[in-house]
Amino acid sequence: MTGRGYGVYRPVLPAVCPTDPGRMAYAGDADGRCEIFAWDNATAVPRQVTDRPHGTLLHAIDADAAIWWFDEDRRGHGHWRVQDFTGGPHTLALPGAAPGRPRGLAMTDTGLVAAGLGDPDGLRVHLGRRGGPHTLALRAGPDTRLSDLAPHGDLLAVSGPAHAPHAVTLATPDGTTLATLPGTEGRLWALGFRPNAAEPRLLVMCERDGRYRLGTWRPRRGIELYPWCAFDTETTARWYPDGDRILLRQDRHGRSRLFTADPARHTVTALPVPAGSVLDAAPRADGDVHYLWTDAVTPPRVRSLSGTRLPGADGWPLPPFGRHRDLWTPGPDGPVHTLLTLPADRTPPHPLVFLVHGGPADHDRDAYHPMVHSLAGSGFAVARVNYRGSTGYGPAWRAAHSDGVGHTQVADLVRVRADLLRRGVGRAGAVGLCGTSWGGYLVLLALGTHPALWDAGVAVKPVADCATAFRHATPALRAVDTALFGGTPDQVPERYARASPTTYAREVRAPLLVVAARNDVKCPPEQIEVYLAALRAGAIRHEAVWLDSGHDGYDGAEHVAVMERSLRFLDRGLTAAPDVPAAQ
Repeated sequence: MTGRGYGVYRPVLPAVCPTDPGRMAYAGDADGRCEIFAWDNATAVPRQVTDRPHGTLLHAIDADAAIWWFDEDRRGHGHWRVQDFTGGPHTLALPGAAPGRPRGLAMTDTGLVAAGLGDPDGLRVHLGRRGGPHTLALRAGPDTRLSDLAPHGDLLAVSGPAHAPHAVTLATPDGTTLATLPGTEGRLWALGFRPNAAEPRLLVMCERDGRYRLGTWRPRRGIELYPWCAFDTETTARWYPDGDRILLRQDRHGRSRLFTADPARHTVTALPVPAGSVLDAAPRADGDVHYLWTDAVTPPRVRSLSGTRLPGADGWPLPPFGRHRDLWTPGPDGPVHTLLTLPADRTPPHPLVFLVHGGPADHDRDAYHPMVHSLAGSGFAVARVNYRGSTGYGPAWRAAHSDGVGHTQVADLVRVRADLLRRGVGRAGAVGLCGTSWGGYLVLLALGTHPALWDAGVAVKPVADCATAFRHATPALRAVDTALFGGTPDQVPERYARASPTTYAREVRAPLLVVAARNDVKCPPEQIEVYLAALRAGAIRHEAVWLDSGHDGYDGAEHVAVMERSLRFLDRGLTAAPDVPAAQ
């Protein structure tokens, strides 16, 4: 731990120079902010590259070991900048390119770079060389991003929504579309071009027949799936640098597994990683694999299958806390999985907090979470529920919305609450909710639709009014909402109204803390103002905190302040609550 009592980490693997693997760039702790550092294995001494008031996260390193970083402002707009590995001035990587939101960066070993930037008109892809002239290679829709650039620079892969008719578009550097790969018969993802290939060969993952199937696309052959390589839950993949093998990472039931696939031999081989969660993994030129690993009691740390020393491998020592176990609760579409943490030194029943994950396409993992650590250390039982709609449990589970958007997920929270009280884990009259982003949305919806079940709620940067959020969100998020609701607020207003926490704001009875951010583009402040106005109109007791930041802050002090405020609020609302009979 640092002298401040906390350390800052972001779950991002170091970027490795393709021509000198001992040289890397990584995001690390700098006086409580996330900043970019250079690391040389020869010296094992980090050098800080960036130093900005609100931190820096996005970075890369090219074949000349120049370090790239994105200078985004608090609303996510900016430019790519570069600095030599050993230091010197920061310069614009693509001089003259207008600022935008980062929407993909790809490089070839010969120095050609494609950078995707988002603006009000959609995606633009700039193609050129670091610090030199560049061209606007193509423009694409607002719901797209750059996936990769072929090794010879002759083809670009642009991804749209995985379910869309334009799930993947292949275009030449002059903007001519060579092929469009639809995701309408099963979602489709582009995972990168094969290195060192004579002709472009794109790795893809397809959702077919309830499984995730690996394959490739080639210009004259189209998509060829590998019948010997399929998984029952979400799996992603990337080429080894030699292009002969493929590294696969599967998320399954809150934990992760790594595999190597060999297309020539039609084999899939498991790799030896500890039980827990692998947040990212990357193969290296020498055959090694770097991966970012965590479990319930260990903050994310970088590891190597070969034991190579890497920046961020040491982590911070933590005192032991809590007892951890899995719970499965019967449900209409199958059992609901909960990761349960209990205070180590107290007997049940406990005051209980549901820590609700965001997304919606995400899941809770066997992974360290500082809020879980703090809650369990304060005497709370913590339930992290992978409700229907979560990833890691297969396509049918992810797509289950039988009760409607939001209501399906809340029904699972209600079901698990009853199970935990029946088992004597929690105590009726002392059950709270806490969540961020989509998790904060579910907190608000649960408080309004089942007001008698909850005794305190904390919603951090939530979706609070669905229609207003749509109108002020980024184009990419509007595309997500359109797919989720089956249309826009103008086309299906009743669906947005039924799913919106604002509709039920006057029914809230539990003490409520809402934390919002003035520069949030994912959960815009305008829609939170609508919800808060509804609370005030109904004379509903609540507290509101406004932050001068965006949705994803890189300043540790702000995160700690929000966590402390949330803990105090939950403690006041739950530990002072009187005991009542557990039968509910």
